[in-house]
Amino acid sequence: MTDTTQDPIYKTDALIAEDIDAYLQVHQHKTMLRFITCGSVDDGKSTLIGRLLYDSKMIFEDQLATLEADSKKMGTQGEGIDFALLVDGLAAEREQGITIDVAYRFFATEKRKFIVADTPGHEQYTRNMVTGASTADLAVILIDARKGVLTQTRRHSYLVKQLGIRHVVLAVNKMDLVGYDQKVFDQIVADYTTFADSIGIDAFTAIPISGFKGDNITGPSENTPWYTGTALLPHLETVEVDNTLKQQGPFRMPVQWVNRPNLDFRGFAGLIAGGTVKPGDEVRVLPSGKTSKIARIVAMEGDRDQAVAGESVTLTLEDEIDCSRGQVIVAAKSPLEVADQFESTIVWMDEQPLVPGRAYWLKIGAQTVSATVQAPKYEVNVNTQEQIASKTLDLNAIGVANITTDREIPFAAYAESHDLGGFILIDKMSNQTVAAGMIHFALRRAQNVHWQATDIGRDHHADMKHQKPAVLWLTGLSGSGKSTIANIVEKKLARMNRHTFLLDGDNVRHGLNKDLGFTEADRIENIRRVGEVAKLMTDAGLIVITAFISPFRSERDMVRGMMQPGEFMEIFVDTPLEVAEERDVKGLYAKARSGALKNFTGIDSPYEAPDAAELRIDTTEMTPEEAADLIIARLIP
Repeated sequence: MTDTTQDPIYKTDALIAEDIDAYLQVHQHKTMLRFITCGSVDDGKSTLIGRLLYDSKMIFEDQLATLEADSKKMGTQGEGIDFALLVDGLAAEREQGITIDVAYRFFATEKRKFIVADTPGHEQYTRNMVTGASTADLAVILIDARKGVLTQTRRHSYLVKQLGIRHVVLAVNKMDLVGYDQKVFDQIVADYTTFADSIGIDAFTAIPISGFKGDNITGPSENTPWYTGTALLPHLETVEVDNTLKQQGPFRMPVQWVNRPNLDFRGFAGLIAGGTVKPGDEVRVLPSGKTSKIARIVAMEGDRDQAVAGESVTLTLEDEIDCSRGQVIVAAKSPLEVADQFESTIVWMDEQPLVPGRAYWLKIGAQTVSATVQAPKYEVNVNTQEQIASKTLDLNAIGVANITTDREIPFAAYAESHDLGGFILIDKMSNQTVAAGMIHFALRRAQNVHWQATDIGRDHHADMKHQKPAVLWLTGLSGSGKSTIANIVEKKLARMNRHTFLLDGDNVRHGLNKDLGFTEADRIENIRRVGEVAKLMTDAGLIVITAFISPFRSERDMVRGMMQPGEFMEIFVDTPLEVAEERDVKGLYAKARSGALKNFTGIDSPYEAPDAAELRIDTTEMTPEEAADLIIARLIP
């Protein structure tokens, strides 16, 4: 008979019964392993997780109570939690779409606590796998022994490598369905090794398992006498989770919020991303570069003598220097790089493709900035590692592209710091996360080009002209009357001795933008260039009048963001499509309707009307002269 007193579960239960305080003390100081299970559809992720929960016997109380109640209903009292019931419950969740996102399971053994991210295997949900893997220490990549290495296996493995997960377990599952054949296992491991070498995964642990039967999950299986390695759970219990590298590196802490409960206390709170900090240490705040020293380290339990990577604390400084959310406090002698242009790997996670040149929100650490992505340098074929030419990135595509932010930000290469080198992109209109990215390095031009200060500034230019700079941005369909109204506005302002310049959509395409077509990406670049020109003209003190279809809200907002507050006036020349078509002075609508003219706004390319324009002009109710007078009255009250 087996001696159950030597069973770790028995020892744990005995400790709970004898000394609950001692048990809680032991449990509190267990190390934590965060890992992800990933692979293709039906590789057995839910079954494996169910087996880990069932065999560890240490699932959290809410899961335990529910499952035990269901067991009693099914007449299994006295038998504990039924494994099939547990797996059925996890499978039911997936069928209901609960784990189409990422489901996190919590369990523990005598040696360690675990958080496992259960992510869907469907290709269209690769983005969810990225979410789960972003905080993982280890990846369990499942392979169905009957199917071998699949495209989704390669995609997930490539992402695991890109995301910097150091520990990889290749779990060849469903060995019971291939008769526990060692040749099948060895061939899969050989195939995977070839692929792993090609993407830079230097080492992984391969384990033949059956999640359903329990083979090699918690201990050696009699069905695989040819396998002499460690079972899965003991491996998870003993794999090193090494935070010492983070702690030994230079100090870095992104500021998540400024804590000021009273006038006598001003602290900067955040999660330490790297290094160690002590009171008296000299630090630098980036990107401003201001220096000070640490006065106090405040935590939940009170003041601390030291804090290390992975801990959340509040720091106070000896000097009253400017520091706010999104800035980074670093060791003064080991500052981060600061730049506004980067090369990055991007994992596109939205059903709408990347639009090069469009402005997205980029969130890195605790900071959010506006950023544009250039056309990809290349897209990666996850099967062959081939670099494919691509003008955009579609759902689940992985590519390399340059990114430009609207201001300099402190950063580290992702290989050095996941916290300071990883980012997400957010669509400005929908607020949906559309991509995850990893910074490689700052571009040389970002480091070598510096702003040259001049003695004569924009205020002096404006004072010389006795006017306030402004941008009058007329937007609307082709044929709406934008150019006509803009021309009248400029003539009226000229009579008032105002210094102006008119930028017309057709005119700039004869010179500045003659290389651009009418694709969505080219239209965005067209507006970006015009915005930059308009910005320079306002610096010169001019009133700039523009007449551009500018069909996309995000690009009009991008130009608004280039200007000084209050200098941008969006004027919606609101003319119904049928009225614009009736006018059709250039014959463009007729060409578009016949199919001779592609990507024409209002026909086969959308126009996004302004949500909150400063002025709306209804050309069916007022003449161009009246519209011009209304604009000038708004500009010069």
